[in-house]
Amino acid sequence: MTIINFILHIDHHLIEIVNQFGSWTYLIIFAIIFIETGLVIFPFLPGDSLIFAASSMAVNPKYHLNIWLVYFAVLLAAILGDACNYEIGARSVKAGAKHSWFNKLINQKNREAAERFFERHGSITIVIGRFIPFIRTFVPFISGGSKMHYGTFAIYNIIGGIIWSGLFTIIGALFGNIPFVKDHFSILILAIILISVLPILIVGLKKRMTQKKELH
Repeated sequence: MTIINFILHIDHHLIEIVNQFGSWTYLIIFAIIFIETGLVIFPFLPGDSLIFAASSMAVNPKYHLNIWLVYFAVLLAAILGDACNYEIGARSVKAGAKHSWFNKLINQKNREAAERFFERHGSITIVIGRFIPFIRTFVPFISGGSKMHYGTFAIYNIIGGIIWSGLFTIIGALFGNIPFVKDHFSILILAIILISVLPILIVGLKKRMTQKKELH
């Protein structure tokens, strides 16, 4: 099972997880979200799509999932994950060259994109970045590395976690069981990813246009 297959067909794989692990599913959901947001070398794990799929299943009686437990598992994982990632970023800067091997594990293009986004939008990036795949994994890491005051980071972290977790939980609960959505889930996931990365594409395009104007 490839990671792309897992992401695009997260609904089917989540059904298998529920059938096999039952109540332990909440812990598995927590673990996936925590790893995606908390460990900077795993930005490719599903976030939005997992919350959407889990929420749609939670409002379907046959899967025996509680929508509130799904929400709190995701919320707790998102907040603790970002807090962990902040600490990793702060410690990696302090360690400097001693952990140069760690930097090799990080996707530098995604890191640079997140840094540009952070420079452009400031602290609110911690909230906005939640909604952008890959960026949401690097923003707390960069926050820690830039020595942002932890109190400031924590406030935006909690706000972002509540909004991100709540929004996709509500969307999944309201629309996840509509027949058209269920039949075209993979296309919907691709659309969510595309819409999510649009801000980065727009920022990158504007930067290129500005550079071209400066050259001329």
